[in-house]
Amino acid sequence: MIRKPDATDPAIPCRDRDYSILRGLTRAVWVAPAVAVFIVVLYLVLGHIRLSDTGYRFLDSLCYSAFIGFPSAVVLTWISVKYTDRFPRLVIAMQTLSLFCTATLGSLAAGLFLCLVGILPAARFWLEFRGTLPFSMVITLLVGLGIASFETMRYKLQAATLELRTKQVEQERAYKLLAEARLSSLESRIHPHFLFNTLNSIAALIPSDPVRAEDTVGKLASLLRFSLNAQHSGLVPLGQELRIVRDYLEIEKTRFGARLSYKIEVPEQLANVSVPPLAVQSLVENAVKHVASKRAQGASIRVKGSATAGLVLLEVVDDGPGFSLDSITPEHGLGNLIARLELLFAGKGKLEVVREADSTREAPRTIVRLTFPVQ
Repeated sequence: MIRKPDATDPAIPCRDRDYSILRGLTRAVWVAPAVAVFIVVLYLVLGHIRLSDTGYRFLDSLCYSAFIGFPSAVVLTWISVKYTDRFPRLVIAMQTLSLFCTATLGSLAAGLFLCLVGILPAARFWLEFRGTLPFSMVITLLVGLGIASFETMRYKLQAATLELRTKQVEQERAYKLLAEARLSSLESRIHPHFLFNTLNSIAALIPSDPVRAEDTVGKLASLLRFSLNAQHSGLVPLGQELRIVRDYLEIEKTRFGARLSYKIEVPEQLANVSVPPLAVQSLVENAVKHVASKRAQGASIRVKGSATAGLVLLEVVDDGPGFSLDSITPEHGLGNLIARLELLFAGKGKLEVVREADSTREAPRTIVRLTFPVQ
């Protein structure tokens, strides 16, 4: 199964981890009072030392940086994470407006703090505010928007990397499932019992019907060749898939004779529709194994196809006792097919089993229905 990205995995970017960063930056706002206390202590310690105006201005600048920088970082991160994908064209305006607000409120807070600790005379509060506000806004906008642009680009790059990595994992899994289906199909073809019965049937046909024996050999070769080549194709034309289905049924018919009858009722218009390789064949093979080979009266199999509302419906109908998909394991051929449908058609393909009463006789029918979007 595809592993869900873990928020704690530093190699995999995800939105949950961005929110954890946001929570971390929110906690970082508590650093502002700590920095302010440090400044006060530093000022008191240095109060006995005569400093130049530049030194006092440096201490004031540290205070302003604490009250403007940390809130700006928190607000910018929150806006970037929450609104970059939803409002990509407005996020810059939102970030700019938020920086104006944090610069203004941070300057007010820093001025009040300096007044409270006696560093700034109360009479000079508004004069100090008007003098520092333009400079604070310019610095806040330049630094804030620069960092926000960088972080936004980094976030988009991480999201694109995650999406690409997820698609690569899904593609690799699809190839793996397809290879497993090919191997499973090939194993069933070259199973000793299958080969023995087929070759025995061919040997019996040679004296009485050499043409049919030669034709059966050709069908067996085509079936094995298709199984080998299936690993290179994610999807194949339905017409090609049905030729393999017909070859398989003809081979089995040499074994079961009149006990096995079949019909393929698929419109020619669907010949070019793309289907997973060995999909219909797996359904037919399931019917032969569990119905025809286990009943004295054999089995009657019908393959039907139709298209409606952008969906392709392929059905394999038999007169057997039926089964439930709940009993199908992932290792089973049908379990592998279900997994491939989910990957190839992004959850829009499905396999279902239904039981319907036949209007011409009392015994109900088993319908294995394959549904997926038209490609």
